[in-house]
Amino acid sequence: MIDALVSLLIVAGAAFTTIGSLGLLRMPDVFMRLHGPSKATTIGIGCILLASAIHFGSRELQLSLYQFLIATFLAITAPVSGHLLARAARQRRLPGSDRRD
Repeated sequence: MIDALVSLLIVAGAAFTTIGSLGLLRMPDVFMRLHGPSKATTIGIGCILLASAIHFGSRELQLSLYQFLIATFLAITAPVSGHLLARAARQRRLPGSDRRD
């Protein structure tokens, strides 16, 4: 049962990560490209980390905190980096920024 849950989470994580990466390639401007990696890829990596925590937690019969630390770090840094990239693109007046100051 645990192996089926781990497999499902890995497949879901791989699907979200692939969709996020394709969004990075297919979107027309910088601001739309930020949504792929910052949203879908973060969820995909979170699913893979959750699968890892369940798998190794069930084998060792203890809670594995490494995966949760990685997920916390990712949840903090992904929005911050997306915000900084958007601000840099807006200051450089890249297409799609429509700066109205």
